[in-house]
Amino acid sequence: MKMRWHQFANTAFYDELITAKGSPRAVARRLVNLLNRLTPSELRSRREAMEHAIQDMGISFTVYDEGSNIDRAWPMDIIPRLIRAAEWREVSQGLSQRTRALNAFIDDVYCEQKIFADGVVPADIVLNSPNFQKACVGAKPQHGVWANICGTDLVRDFDGKFYVLEDNLRVPSGVSYMIENREVTKRVWPELFQKHDIQPVDDYPSRLYRMLASISPRQKKRPCVVVLTPGIYNSAYFEHAFLARAMGAELVEGSDLYVDQNDCVLMRTVGGPKKVDVIYRRIDDDFLDPEVFRPDSTLGVPGLMRAWRANNVAIANAPGSGVADDKVVYVYVDKMINYYLGEQPKVSSVKTYLCNDPEDRQFVLDNIASLVVKPANESGGYGLMVGPQASVQQHRKFAKLIANNPRNYIAQPTLALSTAPTLCGENGDTIEPRHLDLRPFILQGKETWVTHGGLTRVALRQGSLVVNSSQGGGSKDTWIVED
Repeated sequence: MKMRWHQFANTAFYDELITAKGSPRAVARRLVNLLNRLTPSELRSRREAMEHAIQDMGISFTVYDEGSNIDRAWPMDIIPRLIRAAEWREVSQGLSQRTRALNAFIDDVYCEQKIFADGVVPADIVLNSPNFQKACVGAKPQHGVWANICGTDLVRDFDGKFYVLEDNLRVPSGVSYMIENREVTKRVWPELFQKHDIQPVDDYPSRLYRMLASISPRQKKRPCVVVLTPGIYNSAYFEHAFLARAMGAELVEGSDLYVDQNDCVLMRTVGGPKKVDVIYRRIDDDFLDPEVFRPDSTLGVPGLMRAWRANNVAIANAPGSGVADDKVVYVYVDKMINYYLGEQPKVSSVKTYLCNDPEDRQFVLDNIASLVVKPANESGGYGLMVGPQASVQQHRKFAKLIANNPRNYIAQPTLALSTAPTLCGENGDTIEPRHLDLRPFILQGKETWVTHGGLTRVALRQGSLVVNSSQGGGSKDTWIVED
């Protein structure tokens, strides 16, 4: 069967596997040749093999719908995305640079606030952010690092360049699906792994544990690390359990921990209390410690902030990290890189308009039909509007939202997100272009490390630019391939 690659050619979008002339990119030649040889029934068989693997492995995610939690099989496309290793090395350097600058910024915000005094970032934008935590002022995490795990969303525009769309510095999720996607793909395309030199992703749990151990207050060969989860009804619970198991760490809920009279965190075990050195928390700041944040929280641990500030336990990511996880603060990251590191950004940011700036706000209101409007502190694709795909009524609704609370909104151009061949159709035997992004993960403790690729998220609906799984998106395995 010969695929109809012409639909990928000469479009306004950069395709990851097919050139503008309709031929496979060098990195994808073997994969495209294999796809050309498969019949529709063989494609369906591969897709069915993928679905059976996902079911057998129990890979799922939770969607919140009208007050209920619905577990669904993880949506995945069988055609991987391929990126040249030489290109990825340059991107990795840029991601490492960006994360180091963001951590320097967070440390500065809660300590000396030099960046405000020097007029690089307006103080009111940061200090009035809902993510700024007064309880963290003066704290000193290990190595001056607050956001130990960062999930940075990248997009590739029509020019073929990667751009940073946003930084996720609070409790970024998705890395377990990056790993599981690879395991599923090995079952579906075993022959391709014999023909490509693909960089691994299964070393992430050991890298994560090594980073967490490096921030332990106690210098032990194997400190006690726990993963703190809000429980089984959280949408990312599969990932919490996966990472705890892969690291050999305990998966705990708030009720499993307590703080003693010496401000140390202890874990309840059948053998008696055990001192905890590092908490990889998957709970939002507001629920971490009812003594400091929300008093009605039953998810956190009373006294946890006392233990953290006394340097008796490390928390990753540190409370207060979200001050840099704000789409308004995002506008200033390029300046942070120059200010703290004395370097120019190696990966560009997307042009962003601040709706609290009168000139920017007027531009956004005048051009709202062509822009993407986002709330400053939402995630998961919630609360945004893609102007070209929205109705006039939605344009008017968001214009009112901006007018009522301009600080809470930013706008960006509607990017020509890159596409990739994706298995579509009711029968699962046609290949069509679909838009996608990429979320690599950066670990920073004593050292900084970037995943080989990341989680590719794909908009499964034709023409859609929204890739989040909670909004109907899916995923692909991402291969970083040596030339």
